[in-house]
Amino acid sequence: MAMPAIREHRWARRLLALFGWRVDVVLPPGPKCVIAVYPHTSNWDFVIGYVAKLAVGFPIHFVGKHTIFRWPFGAALRRMGGIPVDRRAPAGLLGQLVREMEARSWMWLAIAPEGTRSYVDHWKSGFYRLALAAGVPVGLAFIDYRTRLVGLRTYLVPTGDEAADLERIRAVFAGKVGRRPALAGPIRFRAERGG
Repeated sequence: MAMPAIREHRWARRLLALFGWRVDVVLPPGPKCVIAVYPHTSNWDFVIGYVAKLAVGFPIHFVGKHTIFRWPFGAALRRMGGIPVDRRAPAGLLGQLVREMEARSWMWLAIAPEGTRSYVDHWKSGFYRLALAAGVPVGLAFIDYRTRLVGLRTYLVPTGDEAADLERIRAVFAGKVGRRPALAGPIRFRAERGG
């Protein structure tokens, strides 16, 4: 099974540099992983993240509501790495993504665990449950507006001990600042709220 082509785009790296941004990314350790991106507080996160993806040449996928994949944008979103999902499907979102991951020989999937740009008091645990179900590592990516750095250097294998894994995740994301810092929610799952 051959790795997909890593095609760096120098123009994308130059564009980021023009606006004072840097990229510090390490390849995922295997053919499949889930990449948690935090904090997600602005529409600019997608723009900066996508240009960073082009700069390093990673064939990273992302998910979106199936309704945005209709004409006229559907084909372009798929070429960009988009995967349409229907949250109301009987198998559920997790089932759809597990099937997608099983069907592909390579899949590096980026997910914003907050699930929205607005403030939420907990993360959605789907990225974590997906990594556990598929037996793949979780990459911890960030777009830090304070340092203007897009980074992905840490990969962890989820143990199933949510409290311990979340503590490791918090340590990696400590000090990372979103475009709108007040909208960055705490790193915890719903069961941890109030704790």
